[in-house]
Amino acid sequence: MKSQWIRLALFGLVACGACKATSADGPKPEAQESKSFGKTEERNTVRASGEVQKKWGIDVAAATRATVTGGITIPGVIALDPRHTAQITSLLDGKVIFVGAQVGDDVRQNQVLVTVHAPALAQAKTVYIQTGAKLELARREFERAAILLKQEAIDQKEHLRRRTEFENASSEFAVAESNLHSYGLDQAAVEELLRQARRPNNGTAAMDDLTEPYLKLTAPISGHVVERDVINGQHVEPQKMLLTVSDLSNLWALLDAREADLPHVARGRDVRITTGIYPERVWLGRVDHVGDVVDEKTRTVKVRVLVRNEGRLLKPNMYIQGELPDAVSSRDVLTVPQEAVQTIGGESVVFVREGADKFVARPVELGDRVGTRRAVLRGLSGSEVVVVAGAFNLKAELLKSTLAGE
Repeated sequence: MKSQWIRLALFGLVACGACKATSADGPKPEAQESKSFGKTEERNTVRASGEVQKKWGIDVAAATRATVTGGITIPGVIALDPRHTAQITSLLDGKVIFVGAQVGDDVRQNQVLVTVHAPALAQAKTVYIQTGAKLELARREFERAAILLKQEAIDQKEHLRRRTEFENASSEFAVAESNLHSYGLDQAAVEELLRQARRPNNGTAAMDDLTEPYLKLTAPISGHVVERDVINGQHVEPQKMLLTVSDLSNLWALLDAREADLPHVARGRDVRITTGIYPERVWLGRVDHVGDVVDEKTRTVKVRVLVRNEGRLLKPNMYIQGELPDAVSSRDVLTVPQEAVQTIGGESVVFVREGADKFVARPVELGDRVGTRRAVLRGLSGSEVVVVAGAFNLKAELLKSTLAGE
């Protein structure tokens, strides 16, 4: 019995010794947290000596405050202005024998762009000349009948018959003339056709020249050829789009304004148009129309802005932003130079100097541009000294050291 108690006592001493050893060897929770915090802090820190800072072009300055007027930025796209765009189509069946413009060409108003061999045009010209001759004959007969009626050489019935023939001939002539207008011939062209047809000794060959079947399609406006869907020898039908011409110096910016933006958007208001492709360029526009219907899915309203495309750098279907810089009341904000802001892992940061050779990447929330600076809404208190030049080199070093430590 005594031996059993001795064995139990020895077992207890061994167990207690093991517990003490385990407690002594394992790290304390506080020590673990301190070590983890140190690693996190170092992960966002770059150290650079004075000589390295000079080599990297590091320059620092205090963040400054500025009073700015709040603005609204509305996304949108560029579109052709229909008032400065025209489509070239043929109103007759025929075969294309000439195309005088390519995509990218500048064309002038009334320039011949496409010629179509259209037999129906020759027929329409012939009918016009024939009805013109018939009208002239009926007019003379009617005038002669009026004189004969006064002389009682004819009765009232014959006078009425000739007047009816004259009126019918006038109607037929008007229809024939209208057909030529619908095929693209203006008033001067149809009058010249009739004048040439009435010339004395105008033989068959001359008449064939007058009734040639070549339909010439001209540019309704001066502009730029932005689309072409026709080739030589192609058979075309009425209303088929052959070319699209647009004046690209005048475009639309179609913005998608949120419901909350509507109180600040009104017709006639000036808008600054910008695009990420040309960050330094600004185009001035003016609100031309605010939509009357809110899209039930996006909860936005279409806003049409007229834009003068200076330099012709804006392209239809290009994504843009419409900025209304004075839409919201002024406020005091903290600002840093644009070049001080870097992006790491999709997050905007600035480098804050916390020692002679220590720089810490501080996440920040950015606001609008203020000239060449960016407003900082959160992340800085205003007492920090931030890197305003050479921040990209600090970013590169931070990313390199992060990858090396993984």
